[in-house]
Amino acid sequence: MRARGESCANTRAATGSDNFLEVMTTRHEAGCVTEPLKKVLGAQVRDLRLVRHLSQEGLAEELGVSTRYLAGIERGERNLTLDSVDALAEQLGVEAHALIVRR
Repeated sequence: MRARGESCANTRAATGSDNFLEVMTTRHEAGCVTEPLKKVLGAQVRDLRLVRHLSQEGLAEELGVSTRYLAGIERGERNLTLDSVDALAEQLGVEAHALIVRR
């Protein structure tokens, strides 16, 4: 396990390997597994919705999707295409990269 505050960015250099699976296994064992982007995107969408004081129903209507679909996005269960992320960001009035940046 990595020490608190220790960076996971140089796992490749630390392992001395270019093998993707070896590097990823080492990252996992070191506690460097990050949250999937679809979970990050979902949390960002939920935060933006709440800042705007919108219900899921209200935002879903603005986006032209069902409430169930929006809820799936917010829970990080939906795999959106890049085009969908662009369209979602445009509708929310933010840059697309803002929806997938880990905080």
